[in-house]
Amino acid sequence: MKLKKLKKQVLVITGASSGIGLVTARMAAERGARLVLAARNKDALHKLADEIAQKGGECVYVVADVGNEEDVRQIARAAQEAFGGFDTWVNNAGVSVYGRMADVSTEDHRRLFETNFWGVVYGSLEAARHLHRRDGKYGGAIINIGSTLSDRAIPIQGMYSASKHAVKGFTDALRMELEERSASISVTLVKPGAINTPYPQHAKNYMEQEPSLPPPIYAPETVAETILHCAEKPERDVFVGGGGKFISALGNYAPRVADKIMATSIFNSQQKSGKPARRRQDALHAPTFGLKERGEYQGYVSESSVYTQASLHPVVAGALLLSTGLLIASLWRTTSKEDETMRFARNESGMKQLDEPAIRVSDEKSATATRSV
Repeated sequence: MKLKKLKKQVLVITGASSGIGLVTARMAAERGARLVLAARNKDALHKLADEIAQKGGECVYVVADVGNEEDVRQIARAAQEAFGGFDTWVNNAGVSVYGRMADVSTEDHRRLFETNFWGVVYGSLEAARHLHRRDGKYGGAIINIGSTLSDRAIPIQGMYSASKHAVKGFTDALRMELEERSASISVTLVKPGAINTPYPQHAKNYMEQEPSLPPPIYAPETVAETILHCAEKPERDVFVGGGGKFISALGNYAPRVADKIMATSIFNSQQKSGKPARRRQDALHAPTFGLKERGEYQGYVSESSVYTQASLHPVVAGALLLSTGLLIASLWRTTSKEDETMRFARNESGMKQLDEPAIRVSDEKSATATRSV
């Protein structure tokens, strides 16, 4: 399947007013893509659209709640009216709740699923209907933002983990059904690890302390780069961050060990020690602040992921590993030859030193014999 280059595409991005969606929108606009931006925060969307237009980009925005199917249909209609359709649909919108599941209200559990799961379902099916009707040599792409927690659940964010598990199951099933119909649609699941966005500040908090993210933490640009790569090149699924891949593998191959680690460390790492929970408006049921790419995490943030780059570019990574191996082997052989030459030189020098006394003795004997004669 061939996908268009980004500069020739129209991208739909939900959750575009903050965090990963915001970084992806700005990055895509810089690379020449036309954009259809969706979020609940009208003021943030308006400012972002003005910002992109002032830099020469093209975009429209739609104030939409992805948990409402009619709002999602309106996003598709806006793309059709403004640009004649779209090439890639990114289901990025998401919310979370921090707290033990028994402490969280059923209303909040349901609301989380409406955004995180049903928002992906509505967006994916709407995108599939439009993309399946396309003609031409280029296909389209549906990119769903899952999580490391699509593979491995953690406490304190149990229902968020459940929603991301559901997103993975839905995405995998949709991919197979579209393949069976020979639809030219790439379906990708992107699974970020912990990302330094305002995600904890937007989440509803049932804890006594401020919520935080468990390390390792990655920059939102690492996810945006992955999303835009998948818009141009079909990928099945991608982990963003080697830490997420490790957690997933640990959960698969040593689930009881993973359970113990989660039970003993993840509770504390999701709370800011010494910082009591502050009163604030969360984004679970209504929009809050927007136009913030990064959150308040104070620890180390990795600006790139070697693991993700290697998984997206295996040929390049393999070539680099091979060339590095050949270089090391060459250096080792060169060093070995130098060591061998030095040992030979030392041996030669030692032999000469041993020979010289013998010559002197022989000369002395010859001289004595001559004197005797």
